[in-house]
Amino acid sequence: MWEYEYGVDTAAAPGTVWRYWSDLTTWPQWNDGIEKIEIDGPFAVGTTFQMTSPGGNPIALRPVDIVPGEPFTDEMDAGDFTVRTVHQLEQTAAGMTRIIYRTEITGSAADRSAPRLARRSRLTFPPCSPRWHAWPKAPTDRPATRWPTKDHSL
Repeated sequence: MWEYEYGVDTAAAPGTVWRYWSDLTTWPQWNDGIEKIEIDGPFAVGTTFQMTSPGGNPIALRPVDIVPGEPFTDEMDAGDFTVRTVHQLEQTAAGMTRIIYRTEITGSAADRSAPRLARRSRLTFPPCSPRWHAWPKAPTDRPATRWPTKDHSL
């Protein structure tokens, strides 16, 4: 299994972040790694959506776990490997919201596919996107502060 994680602290309230996350149709507006989203129903477990990166082919994903206002997990099944991404919000001791994207890649082709996918998925982590700054911020919000990432094979 491969696992990698990216995170950022922001003054944006968890509810603000959740509103953006749960409205998939807005993802291309604030995420440079996504050119187009098509969703086949409400943001709910089992609904499928097609996500297309700039110049890429659409990939099919589906939410597999949703806790409104907190984490959600989506999954892409590529046959010989599966990509699961956990989108998580945590409150920090300093009163900030920590946004975490943790991706796990499993399956027989995980070792071959994971390094390429890890590099590409970093582009879809919003704070790495210039459009991240289009997110509404709290009046006290400052530019995002990156914190250490994990990138390793288990």
